[in-house]
Amino acid sequence: MDSKTTDANWAAVFALAFGLFGLITTELLPIGLIPAMASDLGVSDGAAGQAITATALIAAIAGPLLVLGSGRLDRRKIVWMLGLFFLASALLSTLATNLPLLLAARALLGVSLGGAWAMVIALAMRLVPPSKVPRAIAVIFTGVSIANVIAAPLGAWLSDLLSWRTTFAISVSLALVALISQLATMPRLSTMAPPSLASFRSVLAKPAVLIGLATTFLVICGNTAAIAFLRTFLESGLQINAQTVPLVLLTFGLAGFFGNLVGGALSSRSPALAAGGGALAIACATTALASQGQAPAAIFAAMAIWGLGFGAFPVAISSWNAQAAPDQAESAGAILSMGFQVAIAGGGVLGGILIERLGMSAPLQSAGIVAIIGAAVMLLIGRPDERRRTASQAS
Repeated sequence: MDSKTTDANWAAVFALAFGLFGLITTELLPIGLIPAMASDLGVSDGAAGQAITATALIAAIAGPLLVLGSGRLDRRKIVWMLGLFFLASALLSTLATNLPLLLAARALLGVSLGGAWAMVIALAMRLVPPSKVPRAIAVIFTGVSIANVIAAPLGAWLSDLLSWRTTFAISVSLALVALISQLATMPRLSTMAPPSLASFRSVLAKPAVLIGLATTFLVICGNTAAIAFLRTFLESGLQINAQTVPLVLLTFGLAGFFGNLVGGALSSRSPALAAGGGALAIACATTALASQGQAPAAIFAAMAIWGLGFGAFPVAISSWNAQAAPDQAESAGAILSMGFQVAIAGGGVLGGILIERLGMSAPLQSAGIVAIIGAAVMLLIGRPDERRRTASQAS
């Protein structure tokens, strides 16, 4: 919120939320498109899956660099620049005729995504009065939840009905609407104290931030390794027909939406328990799926549990991060964004290696193992730390 006004700018908050919705949707679209992209581009599923890795790897670098390099520049102009990158990336993805060009387009998406993730919470905190900040953050994460619901099943359905290029063409429309809305609503947002390397060091010196980063890397790396090649596993491993796959993915997405709501509610009481619980749900579901041979009802149930856990985790870990460094929101947001994207990139690479060397169930098995470790870090180390910080604040 501009320091000269006490009015909430909800139009700008919704514009930011829609932009992040479009970015997350576009980031996750390849989950339902990998077999079709691989066939059309003449590469393996593992190679096509690096379309996810490219986005995440660049996003991990772009987020912190953008925050550090932005100095006192009006944040409104940065938002507009990221919107232009999003639009260019969507156009290039639609027109890509080979894997290197597709990866370049996805890398450009990573610049936009990394910058948006790094700054969106800090921006929302300036667009509304302090009393409205929780609601503004909820609006933004609702957009993320909807993206998690529709991206994979929409991509799979449109890919089967039309083509993977048509699916990416929808992202062009999302990017255009997001850019227009942000041009129309974003106020001038200058900064008086630009982030610096010193502020990053200060954030990283906080034990709670490190606990959150370790948990994030473990859980998200394993989750990405599994989900990036989920369609391949469902069709070739569990022998689910192509018409049923979108329904399985929709089950995951819908459960993720409700997981977001549950995670938000639990995080208001204990982000540690919410994050740890989400990680345990992911571990249980991926381990069950990896056993193969389940009845359809068991597959749908496992996907629902997985979706609940995956939906709850990002909200919970973001709440954890906000409480760990409440006075350094922009720097803390950039660091958490980097952690997420490094984990996603690592998971994409790990999943590609595992599926080609150890078989289709290996990414799911690895997801179960590392998610359990992540849950242990948060519940056995993070939860006691949370209790100490709460007691210290109360006194």
